[in-house]
Amino acid sequence: MLSRRIRFNAAWRVLLIVIWLWAVEWPAAPLVTIGLPQPVLTRNPKIGVHTRLTDEAAAWKVQRTLQMVREMGSPWIVEFFPWAYLEPGKNSFDWDHADQVIDHARAQGLTVIARLGLVPDWARPDPNERETTFNYLDADHYADFGDFVHAFVDRYKGRVQHIVIWNEPNLSFEWGMRPVDAKGYVDLLKIAYRRAKQADPNVIVLAGALAPTLEPIGSVAGLNDLIYLQQMYDAGAKDYFDGLAAHAYGLTAPMTEGPDPNRVNFRRVELLRQIMIDNGDAAKSVYITEAGWNDSPRWNMAVKSAKRIEYTLAAYDWAQQQDWIVMLTMWAFRYPHATRTYQDGWTWVTEDFQPKPIYTEVQKRFTPSNAP
Repeated sequence: MLSRRIRFNAAWRVLLIVIWLWAVEWPAAPLVTIGLPQPVLTRNPKIGVHTRLTDEAAAWKVQRTLQMVREMGSPWIVEFFPWAYLEPGKNSFDWDHADQVIDHARAQGLTVIARLGLVPDWARPDPNERETTFNYLDADHYADFGDFVHAFVDRYKGRVQHIVIWNEPNLSFEWGMRPVDAKGYVDLLKIAYRRAKQADPNVIVLAGALAPTLEPIGSVAGLNDLIYLQQMYDAGAKDYFDGLAAHAYGLTAPMTEGPDPNRVNFRRVELLRQIMIDNGDAAKSVYITEAGWNDSPRWNMAVKSAKRIEYTLAAYDWAQQQDWIVMLTMWAFRYPHATRTYQDGWTWVTEDFQPKPIYTEVQKRFTPSNAP
């Protein structure tokens, strides 16, 4: 009995020593405070980047990401705020992470464009009856999405002045693996627009965010963005958005390659602009909320790193000269974790915050020499 007690006491001592060593040796998370507001010093007020903080759990990493955006000279970010994360149950909200991202962004002097989408389980069909994706939203739940938009805009009134309704609805994948439907998207847009304006009449509602693609009518993959935008106007979209969100990927084409209806290139966005003009919507602006070139050696639609830098600098210069473009966002500033695929070729900063050449060159070009 005594020997058993001795062994038991010894085991407890070992366990306590292990716990003590773990507490001493394991690094504590850095203490994060919002800090005083910082200005963005830049030579180009239209520069933006698309951050990917949706799944970044560490507060210090959120803060460091946004600090690096500011230090690069970018006054704008686009960030995804998933409905499925923020309203996991009907009228049951979890704003903690969104608060954190928005508060840190504002402290860094950044203007946030909030992309809204991703459908929670409760707003989709019973999986036992029908299997659907997180992008599937039927018309019966459009009002639920409108309620979420109202709640988001109301909570961040005065802090977030721009929202994007959905993402690339002209792709089947982004429309819930269904045939794309411009009228269906416009029906959703109308509800979201009205609810957003009820919460804040001054919020700027952006529509579209269409994927640049040449897919023809009837394709299972999606629909040509030029055709889709015209279908949006035909469905009555004109009075239900304040600006057009556009995506402008260059692929292998140089920035200087002119717009061509039969090509996907950066300046295809000019063709979207012409459709706006043709529909009497010239007074509205375009916000390029995704764009860029990929420099991964693993993808046949990528370019060399030097070309990526050249095209990106030229694109930012070009956007600054266009009075119809408010801002130009490049995809994607940093991923929380490396994908170990060609997708990493979009990033500007590594997962451990090492700046890539694209970051350094943009910073050198667009930040004043006295910037911190």
